Amino acid sequence: MSEKEKSYLLDTSVILDDHTNILRISQDNSNAVVITNIVLSELNSKKEDMRSEAGFQAREFFRLADASVGEPIAAVELPACILDQIDPKQCVSDRYYRLSLKFDHSLLSDEEMTIDFYLIHRDKYRVSNTFSESKGLNDAMIGEIAHDYDLTLVTNDMSFRIAAEIRGIPTQSIRNSSVEAPEDIDFSSSYTYIGTPEFPEGEHHNFEQYTFIEQAISTTQETYETGIQKYALSSNGQLEWCDFDRRFGEHYDENLVRPMNIEQKFYFTMMTHPQNFVTVVAGSTGSGKTLVALQAGLELVEEGIVEGIIYARNTVTSNDQQSELGFRKGDEEQKLGYFMYPLYAAINFTIEHQNKHSIDARVEFTGTTNSTKRENATELFMKKYNIEAMDIAHMRGTTISRKFVIIDEAQNMTNATLKLIGTRMGEETRLVVMGDPGQIDHPFLSKRRNALVSLLNKAQHCDFIAGMQLRHTIRSNVANWFDKNF
Repeated sequence: MSEKEKSYLLDTSVILDDHTNILRISQDNSNAVVITNIVLSELNSKKEDMRSEAGFQAREFFRLADASVGEPIAAVELPACILDQIDPKQCVSDRYYRLSLKFDHSLLSDEEMTIDFYLIHRDKYRVSNTFSESKGLNDAMIGEIAHDYDLTLVTNDMSFRIAAEIRGIPTQSIRNSSVEAPEDIDFSSSYTYIGTPEFPEGEHHNFEQYTFIEQAISTTQETYETGIQKYALSSNGQLEWCDFDRRFGEHYDENLVRPMNIEQKFYFTMMTHPQNFVTVVAGSTGSGKTLVALQAGLELVEEGIVEGIIYARNTVTSNDQQSELGFRKGDEEQKLGYFMYPLYAAINFTIEHQNKHSIDARVEFTGTTNSTKRENATELFMKKYNIEAMDIAHMRGTTISRKFVIIDEAQNMTNATLKLIGTRMGEETRLVVMGDPGQIDHPFLSKRRNALVSLLNKAQHCDFIAGMQLRHTIRSNVANWFDKNF
């Protein structure tokens, strides 16, 4: 925000984007933040919407207001940056209210923040007498307040911004929950070196992935690649070398499916790293997200680092309400089974792999038995490794300790849902959040606005979270074609 612009009028869209935008715009009470009674009314109409992110943000705003101290105030009690710009002729009948909003310390600050938040109430708007359009009256009334008080209008509605700027009202936007160009988020880099590879200059965060390609100089002084590559993760400002030949060679458990490419090897290594407890990974169809995560979880169970594996995902379908969990036949376990095919597919693939190394092939699923034996083999496998499938809705009120938790389809989750999941994690639990930003089924989310890309964005700037993009599809040429062309 500009140093000269200290008073801001928020449009409804800004609060519905993220109610904590109030805290960001206030900047520790150095700026005055205002809404109108029109915005309050629009927020009130949204709070009953139980299916959208906007409804959640509206309810969060009113929860915040309910826990705050508020009182009517006179015009002279308004902040100086508002009072100095007021048009007394147009604002003589306006009334004012001040709320002291108490934001939880975990949102943006180390301490609880109290923000003074102002409401301007106007009974009769001049524009309502002349407005002739079928839509847009509320925006026009909000714009009237911005004009009369010389406030900077903050809105994420582009048509509103244009209309306001035509009237000479300064505008800004803020989209805290939107991540621009999520496909460009990357955690891997390649470097060439001659002699000894060195840690690249610049700022680096934990678990970034590096490939060092060795070069040499020929007798004719030409530079060429030797074919030798070295791999490393960044850890506490240092390079941590990854000997993948040794890690996934003779020392790798033959009962586990080996990672197939360098991306998957980095992915497995990060999930089993002793200092990493949260991993977020984006990958297209067939990139191995679930299968490799399952192998990492199985290794951690075998080593006694965790006591079991939990697989959970949103029961969101492709915008077909009749296909949602509550409409399907069967009991709760049968309904949930419809959504757990990625887990079961990964388990069955692992069972087939294990069968090749099993002494007693009668116990393992060979791929040639009937569906009953296949189902029994899957159940025995899940019991052996303490694997549990869970609906995310049932995580509320629980604490999950010493587990390897796989959260799938995170691109169909809101930030609020992901926060619910994250706050359920107990001691020594490892969390893996995965999804494909290109496959959004949630009617209120987009590729730039969902829990997966929000967490990927945070991982770029945070040492606590390991981030990864799996860009290679290995399922089939057909799957690869559809991923790139649709």
